[in-house]
Amino acid sequence: MSLRSILAATAAALSLALPLAASAQNLKMGYVDYQRVLLEVQDGKDAKNRLQKTLDDRQKEIDQEQTKLRNAKELLDKQASAMSEETRIQQATDLQKRIMELAQKWDRYRAEAANEERQLMAPIIDRIDGVIAKIAERDGLAFVFERRDSGLVYGQTQYDLSNEVIRSYNALPKLQAPKPAASKAPAAPVAKDAPKK
Repeated sequence: MSLRSILAATAAALSLALPLAASAQNLKMGYVDYQRVLLEVQDGKDAKNRLQKTLDDRQKEIDQEQTKLRNAKELLDKQASAMSEETRIQQATDLQKRIMELAQKWDRYRAEAANEERQLMAPIIDRIDGVIAKIAERDGLAFVFERRDSGLVYGQTQYDLSNEVIRSYNALPKLQAPKPAASKAPAAPVAKDAPKK
C-alpha cells in the first residue's frame, strides 16, 4: 500500500471519526484557507509585490543576456564559412560556455528567489498562526484545520475563519520588511575590554 493510499485512508477514517467525536463531546472546529490568507493580508501582498519586482528585474537581465547570445550565435553562423576550423570551434565552444553559464545563473536566481520567499513569508506565517490561535482560543475551538493540506474536501462556510483571520491580521501593526540577505552582515565581535571609539 502506497503512502498516498495510507494517508487517504487515514484522512477518510478521521473525517468519519471526528464528527462523531465532536458531537459526542461538543467540540468546536473551524478551517482556514491559508493560501488565500497569505495572498490577501497586506504584509503578504507587499511581500509578493517585492518578490515579483525582484523576479521581473532578474528575468529582464536573463532576457537581455539571451538576446546577446542569440545574436552571437547568428553572427557565428553567418561568419562560420569564412573562419578557420580552429577559430570556428573556439568561438562555438565559447558560446556554448556562455549559454551554460546563463543556465546556471538562472538556476541560482530561482534558488535565491525561493530562499527570499521563505525569509519574507516566515514572519508573516508566524503572525497568521498567532492570529488563528487567538481566534480559536476566543471562540473555544478545539481544532482549526488548513483547508487544503488537511484533506478537507468540504466544510460549511460558517466554519471558514479565513475572512476573520485576514481582518484580524490586517488590524495588527504592519510588519517591518526584512532587509535583503546581503546587507545582513554580522557585526564584528567586540571584546568587553576594547576601548570605545
